[in-house]
Amino acid sequence: MAVHNYDVVVIGTGPAGESAAINAAKHDQRVAIVEKQPQVGGNCTHWGTIPSKALRHQVRQILSFNTNRMFRDIGEPRLFSFPRVMERSRETIDKQVEMRTTFYARNRIDLFQGTARFKDEHTLLVRDRQNATEELVAKKVVIATGSRPYRPGDIDFRHPRIYCSDTILSLAHSPRTMVIFGAGVIGCEYASIFSGLGVKVDLINSRDSLLSFLDDEISDALSYHLRKHGVLVRHNEEYDRVEGDEAGVVVYLKSGKKIRADAFLWANGRTGNTDSLGLENIGLQANGRGQLNVDEHYRTEIPHIYAAGDVIGWPSLASAAYDQGLNSSNELLDKEYRFVTDIPTGIYTIPEISSFGRNERELTEAKIPYEVGKAFFKDTARAQITGDTVGMLKILFHQDTLEILGIHCFGDQASEILHIGQAIMQQKGEANTLRYFINTTFNYPTMAEAYRVAAQNGLNRVF
Repeated sequence: MAVHNYDVVVIGTGPAGESAAINAAKHDQRVAIVEKQPQVGGNCTHWGTIPSKALRHQVRQILSFNTNRMFRDIGEPRLFSFPRVMERSRETIDKQVEMRTTFYARNRIDLFQGTARFKDEHTLLVRDRQNATEELVAKKVVIATGSRPYRPGDIDFRHPRIYCSDTILSLAHSPRTMVIFGAGVIGCEYASIFSGLGVKVDLINSRDSLLSFLDDEISDALSYHLRKHGVLVRHNEEYDRVEGDEAGVVVYLKSGKKIRADAFLWANGRTGNTDSLGLENIGLQANGRGQLNVDEHYRTEIPHIYAAGDVIGWPSLASAAYDQGLNSSNELLDKEYRFVTDIPTGIYTIPEISSFGRNERELTEAKIPYEVGKAFFKDTARAQITGDTVGMLKILFHQDTLEILGIHCFGDQASEILHIGQAIMQQKGEANTLRYFINTTFNYPTMAEAYRVAAQNGLNRVF
């Protein structure tokens, strides 16, 4: 068995692992990274963020074609099969893999393909698909193994019509009807995607509202537009059992309802990928969801072993994982680091949602005197030109100081538009007030101009 010595070994090539490894390598550390899948990129590239967002883009193009009167001159509305649309999305995945593979070669990071398991606190055994084993000895280790869909034992995921958010990407037919259980971010995104492909979707939510962490007005807007596109949202429901047969799937709810569909998608929760790491050999223990606890330095209970990304739980976002990996690596290098807390929300439904800061409910509960400024996309020239008139930008600000307290956006390009407000909110003093948007000239016509409109709308409420 070959033995290799490193300063840092990173387990996992998703956003957290990639940023940790490259950062360490750029600071003259000898670095190895381990990936159990045949290609780099992790869940983010192959089953999560990239494929679902690429898929969403294709669906938006189809919706545009089918709803724009100009296109009627060249043809009637079309239905596209899911496999055909997914195949187009795979081109993006291939480009991401090629790009990320070059990152490791360029930074002289040794890439080991196989499953890593702790032998002791400084030693990892990596077993490849041919059962060959190599031993990696590391001064420091970063666990960035990500997560996978939580799959309850009483649902038969081997049935060809029952899917989780990973296996749904291999859907080989175009269902007419679908039940999605779980109305979190993943469930809502896939409800948008499939309804955009003409599938009749039942979205089962165990709570009384969609994405309750959002501003109430934004959550209501999402509910309205999902229903407008044919999604039937069922709140306060739990499943009793799910049965698959030759014709499809029957979902029995505890409320007594019985729903038949061509396909069933389970989108309720995720589990950290820690079960194969041999944590028992080093005295580490994951929680009930397979996640590792870390301190504000991203250290586990063993000081030289760090963890970042989905494997540590909240917020389980690719954007946060990248920052967490970078900062865990900075900390182990004794460089200046930060514990990632202020994170924008980006939800790629159709239309998309993005937010930063506090919402109205939180400000009301905290008894902070706030006011609201709004700009509706339908009133902006750019949205009228593109036809993407659904949505709004909402600014929450302090009534007295005009300090910006929260930015909430719903509509096309919401996750891009939000970053302007995020940048201003993170400035100090007078720079972080509503007046910035009044005193700044925006290109016209742009979606960014909505900040000026919303700011003026807000100022009109307090002066």
